[in-house]
Amino acid sequence: MDGIVERQFDKMGARVRIRPPDRPPRMRRDLAPPKPPAVRLDIGSDRRGEFFDVRLDTEQATVEVVDVRPLDRHLLLMSRDLATGEKEKFLCGHDERHWFVAAIPPGSASNVASAMDALMPAEVARELDRRHVRRQRRHQRRNAAFVRQGEWFFVPAEGITVAEHLALRNEPLRRGSGKPHVVDYLVRMGGETVYVSSRRPSGLTEAKYRTLLRQNPDAQRWRWQVMRREATVYAKGRVRHPDHRTVVLADWHRVLMNREANAPAMRNVAFLD
Repeated sequence: MDGIVERQFDKMGARVRIRPPDRPPRMRRDLAPPKPPAVRLDIGSDRRGEFFDVRLDTEQATVEVVDVRPLDRHLLLMSRDLATGEKEKFLCGHDERHWFVAAIPPGSASNVASAMDALMPAEVARELDRRHVRRQRRHQRRNAAFVRQGEWFFVPAEGITVAEHLALRNEPLRRGSGKPHVVDYLVRMGGETVYVSSRRPSGLTEAKYRTLLRQNPDAQRWRWQVMRREATVYAKGRVRHPDHRTVVLADWHRVLMNREANAPAMRNVAFLD
């Protein structure tokens, strides 16, 4: 690629390393080693600070920068499967204190702005339109439609009243096994009960949890937490996270997560938060 991709990352003030995938671990002769993905993105760190770590099998795929916005410190990276022509896109950028990678859901994202739109939940997009938020303010971390911290959007919940003594205190918001965002007051309504551990970060329903324990009694020691999935969530007060500035929600806000989980390319992103 003759340094073209590296120069595009340099335009937004970032370093990138493009190198071959790690060798798969040695296994028994009768077992085929797992095939690493053709493209895998992560955020690495060395003495000079953070950098984008791109593992690329050049016999299977290529990568190119579709759009770069130096002032916003964001760019849109695209990978292309050489056998099928399938394309996947990743938003690479800087958010407050750290660099990040976000997989973009399939669609028509052709530049940084449309990639950021693609990550917004539908409810957030509707609120932006309803409140007539100007284009240049749609992607700010705070505007008339929402407050954002990392992958979480907080949309004003008009007409919602919850007695604070009924709300959970200092409750974590977590996607998978990432570092949690901690909220002063949080209420979950509806949804289904799931059992979550580091080995089952997406959660198991009651029936699947009981089946697992019957099949593997040792799973009882996996430090399970009982949580709610697909619940309607409201938050109020401070929202804290070590990688982000604390935000303060004076009133109740609906909590929504970005759409990265809907992107097939998310399997190629190691750094999630």
